[in-house]
Amino acid sequence: MSRLRAAGRALRHRNYRLFFMGQSLSLVGTWMQRVALSWLVYRLTDSALLLGVVGFAGQVPAFLAAPLAGVICDRGNRHRILIATQVLSLLQALLLALLVLGGWIQIWQVVALSLLLGLINGFDMPARQTFLVEMVEERQDLSNAIALNSSMFNGARLVGPSLAGLLIALSGEGLCFLLNAASYLAVIASLLAMRLRAAPEAERRRPRQRLARGLGEAWRYVAGFAPIGALLLLLTVFNFIAMPYIVLLPVFARDVLRGGPDTLGFLMAAAGLGALSGALYLATRRSVLGMGRLITVSALVFCVALCAFAFSRWTWLSLALMVPVGFGQMIQMAGCNTLIQTLVEDGMRGRVMSFYTMAFMGSYPLGSLLLGGLAQRWGAPPAVALGALAYLACALLALPRLPGLRRQAHLVYARRGLIEDPQAVG
Repeated sequence: MSRLRAAGRALRHRNYRLFFMGQSLSLVGTWMQRVALSWLVYRLTDSALLLGVVGFAGQVPAFLAAPLAGVICDRGNRHRILIATQVLSLLQALLLALLVLGGWIQIWQVVALSLLLGLINGFDMPARQTFLVEMVEERQDLSNAIALNSSMFNGARLVGPSLAGLLIALSGEGLCFLLNAASYLAVIASLLAMRLRAAPEAERRRPRQRLARGLGEAWRYVAGFAPIGALLLLLTVFNFIAMPYIVLLPVFARDVLRGGPDTLGFLMAAAGLGALSGALYLATRRSVLGMGRLITVSALVFCVALCAFAFSRWTWLSLALMVPVGFGQMIQMAGCNTLIQTLVEDGMRGRVMSFYTMAFMGSYPLGSLLLGGLAQRWGAPPAVALGALAYLACALLALPRLPGLRRQAHLVYARRGLIEDPQAVG
């Protein structure tokens, strides 16, 4: 019971509790749209390459917008930015639903609307990450809030894809997009219901920097503080050569496993189950100590399971393997996020989290294009296995640097009172 109470301690904060409830519902719709969109593209084109192109279009605008978004988040009202991004996301989903239900949808429209959503996400992600500090007022609860966010995301990932697969089989993709549009109303309502404290006087009077100067300052900070720089580099590599396996799941569902949209939904739900398990495990952790070692072990689990999945030809085995894939993926993403958020200086938070967005949204679309091209030429299984092995090699090459990075991070944690002994192992 003590561990269960510790796992939900961030929910003591009213604003975070409101956000958690609204976002939990909205994310189910988000995952429904992701599955429906990938199935729609593959149904319209029968092309693994175009799956990669749509994945690229949905991510690269966020990479380009993230630097500007980070500066805006450090300067402006993150609450209002989040409300604006949720409203715009609702309109994007609604337009996609109308085009599909009306029978007017074409692949260029899918690409254009994916570009629009990517641009919206470029502002949404840094604002969402930095707004956590305002919703969770006690710094020691921040890592728990990040883990709960991951649990919420992957709980929705468990429900949304399965529901989407059934709805697509029954009535087509349009209903999934329409339900996603409706789900944004929940998170908009939760944001409007929040009661936020006024910004401190020193923050209100802080002089505003020019964009180039603000980004230059953040870049020097990241380059000069090795732990954050290493985490961002790890995320970049992970999202470039390993994570894009997701865009090829429709190929595995239909051509490798000989299934339909329900098979795609179950594959994504199985990965969601593993990721949810990883997120819940992180939520029960009471300290950031040991997170670096956990990230390293999870990289091995992820790569071995993904290689095995790539060459599986049995649906039951593929579903079972997607559970450790999701678990390892979640520990990588949420673990790095936790370490960055607890290490970064408050005045740099928005800009550093914009680099986090760039590491995710910039490398992932390029990797999607690369993996889609490789799958078109050699087939999806060899392409996915190659990505997993390449990431494993990179993770092993980084091992010798871990002790030095750990020592630097512990000095910061000790100064902030998050740990007592800066020489502690973790």
